[in-house]
Amino acid sequence: MTGFGRIFIVIGIVFIVIGIVWSLFGRLPGDLSFKKGNVTFYFPIMTSIIASIVLSLIFYLIRRF
Repeated sequence: MTGFGRIFIVIGIVFIVIGIVWSLFGRLPGDLSFKKGNVTFYFPIMTSIIASIVLSLIFYLIRRF
């Protein structure tokens, strides 16, 4: 398998993991959500931090092996 094919497989696995984590946790306590009238602002700080940690671990393990 070429390096390019492996990259696509890894990207697919990463998207699957992110989708599973997102569906399990949804809005975490630390995500900011403001609602005023009919306008809602949502900024997923904690979700972004967890996604960053998970991606960092995945890429570290891929680099290691």
